[in-house]
Amino acid sequence: MVAMKMQINGKATGACGSESFDVKNPATGKLLEQVPLGTEDDVALAVEAAASAFESWASTSPQQRGVIFYRAAGLVRERKEEIATLLTQEQGKPLAESRNELEGFAHVLEYYCGLTGSLRGDFIPVPGNGYAFTVSKPLGVCAAIIPWNMPALIMGWKIAPALISGNTFVLKPASSTPLTNLTLASILNEAGLPAGVLNVVTGPGETTGESLVRNPRVRKISFTGESRTGIRVAELAASGMKRVTLELGGSDPMIVCDDANLESAVAGAIRGRFYNCGQTCTAVKRLYVFESVANEFVRKLEAGVKNLKVGNGLDKSTDMGPLNNRSQMEYIKELIAEIKEKEEGKIIIGGKAPEFKGWDRGYFFEPTLVSGVPDDSRLLKEEVFGPLLPIVIVKNLDEAIEGANRSSYGLGASIWTKDLDRVRIGCEQVNAGIIWINQHLKIAPEVPFGGIKESGFGRENGPDVLSEYLESRTIMLKT
Repeated sequence: MVAMKMQINGKATGACGSESFDVKNPATGKLLEQVPLGTEDDVALAVEAAASAFESWASTSPQQRGVIFYRAAGLVRERKEEIATLLTQEQGKPLAESRNELEGFAHVLEYYCGLTGSLRGDFIPVPGNGYAFTVSKPLGVCAAIIPWNMPALIMGWKIAPALISGNTFVLKPASSTPLTNLTLASILNEAGLPAGVLNVVTGPGETTGESLVRNPRVRKISFTGESRTGIRVAELAASGMKRVTLELGGSDPMIVCDDANLESAVAGAIRGRFYNCGQTCTAVKRLYVFESVANEFVRKLEAGVKNLKVGNGLDKSTDMGPLNNRSQMEYIKELIAEIKEKEEGKIIIGGKAPEFKGWDRGYFFEPTLVSGVPDDSRLLKEEVFGPLLPIVIVKNLDEAIEGANRSSYGLGASIWTKDLDRVRIGCEQVNAGIIWINQHLKIAPEVPFGGIKESGFGRENGPDVLSEYLESRTIMLKT
């Protein structure tokens, strides 16, 4: 099999005989592609290509950059079925979710097309000393390390504001899902992105990722992933005085009050937890339900979960695909085993791999509901990336907020109620970077997104994110 190659300086690179790694379908265990195992030298070449392309790209008008983005968005939509199939094969999610993610990628590009007129400075009269002007300049070479759960969408979040601001870029995809990122990069080049402006280097984080963060010519690092790796990225970046954005783990609480629309809340909990097999940073990971409606809510929730069809994402009837990799599967099994061993929680539904012939090679796990877990349960303390949802019964909003804030994470949260007073209290007291009311999970490129506490710092999306990729310079003018 010929390896799919890295994208450096606008060209596919990586000799067929060079060392490579396998990308496998998590639903079948079958080999999809082989991808070059990037080295420190490859990272250096990619950064050099980005640095060489910077001056020309920075002098290109924002409007011209936007035209390229708009053209690329159109090409992505034209080839959506083909790319969605590839995304499902390497990541595992159902085709409908892959299509949705690619629409999101295209929308991100188009959104930043509309912000090209926002790249401007200020005019400031200075009494007795003339005038001051501020101008915004791109940083130079920027880079990102992205995860496997939403590879297309998160790629868009990283590259779009950086490139539209005039920076050049090096992207390091996750090792289990590099194929979609390489395909999208080639489409951007086809749409007119000059050689070297966007480069993609594949390989493990401990070599390509660390080399990218350490490289002195990289001026900004944006990282999405788990918190321990994020801390390592921040430590390495600090020595080079690099700008850093960290979008780290989350353990999002969902609070269901006694006046909530239970049908909507049940649907929100199912989608919020089991979308992408529960492998989303802002997934519902802890459910707090008022005791007065708990029995009815849990009954409706169990019935809804029971109707979810687990299967290969390429099957049109599939509601939930497999976990992305073996380590995720083993982690979920470990949590279930601990619940049973310690007798700390009751499994309401699920709790095992589906028993279907021929699925022994895929990372499938049933959607699972657990009740009665103690406050110190790992299900409530850790970021559980998978289809496992703990349910906690609470007396009132105060108790729900106390439980919600007990986590060391602070990415997202949702409150389900018709009472505006409860909305106000929840928004004031719940510690999270984004709080949804009567909804969960949806993140639009138009609004800022990011976490607090161990969920990281910095923001992505929205018009203000452009300042993360620009540096302001002040010019004093005395007439």
